[in-house]
Amino acid sequence: MSDKIKHECGIALIRLRKPLKYYIEKYGTPTYAMSKLYLLMEKQHNRGQDGAGVVNIKIDLKPGHRYISRIRSIEPQPIADIFRKISKKYKKASKNASRKYYNSQWMKDNVAFTGEVWLGHLRYGTHGVNSIENVHPMLRQNNWRSRSLVMAGNFNMTNVDELFDKLVSIGQHPKEKVDTVTVMEKIGHFLDLENQQIFDKYKDNFSNQEITELIESELDLQRVLERSCKDFDGGYAMAGMTGYGAAFVARDPNGIRPAYYYADDEVVVVTSEKPPIKTAFDVEFSEIKEIQPGHALIIDKDGKYHEHKFIEPKEKLSCSFERIYFSRGTDPDIYAERKTLGRLLLPQVLDAIKYDLKNTVFSYIPNTAETAFLGLTSALEEYLMGQRKDVFIDNKPFLDSREELLAFKPRVEKLVLKDVKMRTFITDDEHRDELVGHVYDTTYEVIRKDKDSIVVLDDSIVRGTTLERSILTLLDKVSPKKVVIVSSAPQIRYPDCYGIDMSKLKDFIAFRALMALLKDKDLEDKLDEVYEKAKASYEEKDQPNYLKELYDMFTDDDITEKIAEIVIPKHMKSEVQIVYQTVDNLHKSCPGHLGDWYFTGNYPTPGGNSVVNKAFMNYMEGLTVRAY
Repeated sequence: MSDKIKHECGIALIRLRKPLKYYIEKYGTPTYAMSKLYLLMEKQHNRGQDGAGVVNIKIDLKPGHRYISRIRSIEPQPIADIFRKISKKYKKASKNASRKYYNSQWMKDNVAFTGEVWLGHLRYGTHGVNSIENVHPMLRQNNWRSRSLVMAGNFNMTNVDELFDKLVSIGQHPKEKVDTVTVMEKIGHFLDLENQQIFDKYKDNFSNQEITELIESELDLQRVLERSCKDFDGGYAMAGMTGYGAAFVARDPNGIRPAYYYADDEVVVVTSEKPPIKTAFDVEFSEIKEIQPGHALIIDKDGKYHEHKFIEPKEKLSCSFERIYFSRGTDPDIYAERKTLGRLLLPQVLDAIKYDLKNTVFSYIPNTAETAFLGLTSALEEYLMGQRKDVFIDNKPFLDSREELLAFKPRVEKLVLKDVKMRTFITDDEHRDELVGHVYDTTYEVIRKDKDSIVVLDDSIVRGTTLERSILTLLDKVSPKKVVIVSSAPQIRYPDCYGIDMSKLKDFIAFRALMALLKDKDLEDKLDEVYEKAKASYEEKDQPNYLKELYDMFTDDDITEKIAEIVIPKHMKSEVQIVYQTVDNLHKSCPGHLGDWYFTGNYPTPGGNSVVNKAFMNYMEGLTVRAY
């Protein structure tokens, strides 16, 4: 994705199922869990580089000892910063109390981050200031362990105002109107109620100290989630830990945000992606399970785990951007899906170059597009095999000699490279585009001037600014006959509201093309018509996506051709064509992950339509704020 976008976020949870003494004896160190969590987080650093946090809980620690420890960081390398600090605590213990370093009880009593339950989080901030207060995990502390709550997640809620008002109506005074705080306080409220119900049940027959133990053994986290999450509108994978050591990871009913787990007799592990678990614990991919939509993986205080339904599942619409771009391609399923995305583009690419393979050079940008590019070139090889079969077996006529046909190979080159990370803030606005144009560089002397066409595959085209300001100008310098930019994703037309930093319509090149077409066709009055519809229904819960009406006035090809017109630099000499993946081919490539609202406008929750209508209203009113 040459136009880089951000998304939220990554989670990693580890529950040791045996006493710390077991791991010290088996692995020769008390740092087993810390090392594993570090690996799980480092292998997900692609999911968040603005900040990171870790919380550790010690189970059954005696009163007077700290049982919750937390470190958060917004340093340039936050994961390394956090684990450097945790490691110092271990090193200090090993140096000053070397004889006790391998004594599990002494370590739990005296050294932070030696507990059984670990939760790590990686943050990409989609809006606001990147302050330490915004970094997960969040704490809701109480002197009763069963009322203390730790939360971290990969989510966005579209109905924060509604959830905030409900908290106020039950008597709370939330300190902020943001989804993280609102979600934690909502779950915390019903956690308190669950505590109180059990307390009331036993208060006449047991001492308070005995009731504490009863609460921790009977508290029903499934019921807490059922009561607290029923009116959440959004995409989420939320991880939580109670102060007494029980934990959960809950997934939204459409399965929008990802969550996977692995369990054996030593650990229960949950992450946002499968490859980190594979790497850290050396297990087969088949042993890593997906938490089902509308279900929560609940880990009890004693280490037993169960997957429970807490909200009615709906049609599974997992975020397809996870498959196209965000998640690591080392996942075998994602790798295969990305190759298929490239393979299915071949007919459109051949049509764009008029089947002139002799005079075409194929390349890709950025590195994340490499797997789709492998799929494209693989399909190209199969196409050539078919051509040879036609000639040699079926004796169909052809123009080249048999020797040329047998020897021909597609021309594949590394044409566009990200040379350096240019610091464009060092100059003024007037000259910034000049510097932006030098962020990328090209390989010279491999293109035959005015004869060769260039096909460059990108995994998606969001804003088009990098094409417009840099890549096309760069490619024009080598004087190709034609440049074909191919996107392995369809046109991004609508904002996301479930975790990706795509909330302002004016940022999308497809939306800019739509506005230009309306102007060209003298149809700008339709903007006011749609705006009035959106405004009139803004308070309604189940409103349609009105922006669709504007896109439906034009074909996909109309939008694509206008995009090409917009991104072509003024002085570009070469012909330019844009090719987008079709939505049908996207679904064929990722059949188990059909979330496509940013391409089609088909949002899985009512809040999605509210967000897109609000985003359009913001555009019409000249507001540059996010729509949720």
